Amino acid sequence: MNHSHDRPEESKVVLQPHDWAHGGHTVARTPEGRVVFVRHADVGETVRVRLTESDENAKLWRGDVVEVLEASPDRRDRHPWEPADALRAAALGRRPVGGAEFGHLGLERQREIKTGVLRDLLGGIGKFGPQELDQLAPRVEALPGEDPDGLGWRTRAHFAVDDDGAVGMHPHRSEDLVPVEGFPLMVPVLERLELHRVNLTGVARVDLAAPDGGRTQQPPQLILTPRSDSARGTVTSSAHGAEARDALIARLERDLLPHLDRVGPGTSVVLGPPEGRAGEHTVVAGQGHVVEHVDHHAWRVSAGGFWQIHRLAPGHLLEAVLRAAQPREGQFALDLYSGAGLFTAALAEAVGARGTTTGAVVGVEGSPVTSADAVLTFGDDDHVEVVRGGVEQVLARRWPGTVRSRGRRGSGGRHGRARTRPAAGSAVADGSRRPDVVVLDPPRVGAGKAVVDAIHALGPERVVYVSCDPATLARDLARFRHHGWAVESMRAFDLYPNTHHLESLVTLTR
Repeated sequence: MNHSHDRPEESKVVLQPHDWAHGGHTVARTPEGRVVFVRHADVGETVRVRLTESDENAKLWRGDVVEVLEASPDRRDRHPWEPADALRAAALGRRPVGGAEFGHLGLERQREIKTGVLRDLLGGIGKFGPQELDQLAPRVEALPGEDPDGLGWRTRAHFAVDDDGAVGMHPHRSEDLVPVEGFPLMVPVLERLELHRVNLTGVARVDLAAPDGGRTQQPPQLILTPRSDSARGTVTSSAHGAEARDALIARLERDLLPHLDRVGPGTSVVLGPPEGRAGEHTVVAGQGHVVEHVDHHAWRVSAGGFWQIHRLAPGHLLEAVLRAAQPREGQFALDLYSGAGLFTAALAEAVGARGTTTGAVVGVEGSPVTSADAVLTFGDDDHVEVVRGGVEQVLARRWPGTVRSRGRRGSGGRHGRARTRPAAGSAVADGSRRPDVVVLDPPRVGAGKAVVDAIHALGPERVVYVSCDPATLARDLARFRHHGWAVESMRAFDLYPNTHHLESLVTLTR
């Protein structure tokens, strides 16, 4: 394989990547010893790289492959998405977009790389020894029923919108915007919306959501973020903001809604606050929320709320977390960074039915939107409480004699609270009771020292940590192990095929 798309004015270098780093990069060195993070390559290849960041004072350089001189046997003959294909992009004189940075390699090789990166981070930041890693044997697993090319899995996606109203995506670490005509990683119901055919002038960003993984008759949802620049379709001053918003809605009703009626009847359209601002959402068409289902459970998720992205992830993770947590009737479970309550629902069912047991679940979530959804979902359950706020602060308020707060906002979100109203004397209302089981599913920044210390101080029997970032997971596991916790089991899932991301599930005991 030898594809050349050089332009003489660009700075290029021939490299041989020798390792993988977290973040989707291979690692190479120039003949002078300069470290270069190279995207769209594989270890063992010989590639020509266009340098995208090459400041002489930088600790490392970055670059994209533009020619493959010696190919990996795992390199695909054809990238599944042209805008993200580095070789195709170079031929067109531009950089590849993000969103499918592993698409040049076969899925088995992708999972092999992710497994290696996970092991390296656990052995480095996590301070696991070689024998410990061999005993844990972490391995990134494909989900049952995955598409053979790793396509059609995203139930959530977002696009930026350029000045001319066309949807696009950014190259890695770039403000450039490349127009796109689709995104094959999305589930088919979202692909069929064909947003590239619509003029979205005045919109800065569009978020798409397909409830129930696009498997049911529930229509999808679009959340549009207006531009805040008055020269680009909206006006930022309060005097003209309402007028500009009304004009944008009228334009959407004229151009977008007829298109959606043809390609996606029933699609909801929700207009959020201008970019960079807080505010209310306006329903232009349909509803401001979707309902997600797994088995007999149902969750309300409002526009802008969090839900698992992979179409199979909610059911798969729910089953795996329950198996790891082993909740029993009558226990008290704590669900941290609980989102809309995916794990809260299953934990509540396991510890006991409403009004018939001393079992209880408290879910803690920082997002005002998502925690409000959880309040509505669990409002009739007297053994479930939803608390909005930063995890560190919520735990310190509830157990002031046990958990010490640094007085700062934690990674869970805001200080304010929104909760259900547990019956007086119920298991939830007992503030002196400590959790038997803790489940936490933090954002990419992880839980951090203060939250890990708080969980340890509460002394649960088991901790189940769901992570979407192996680096912060490794850091937090090192802290748990410092406190004497042992990793009983570890699993990793390929919830993000054709990207470098992975999901991990760790069970900790003492």
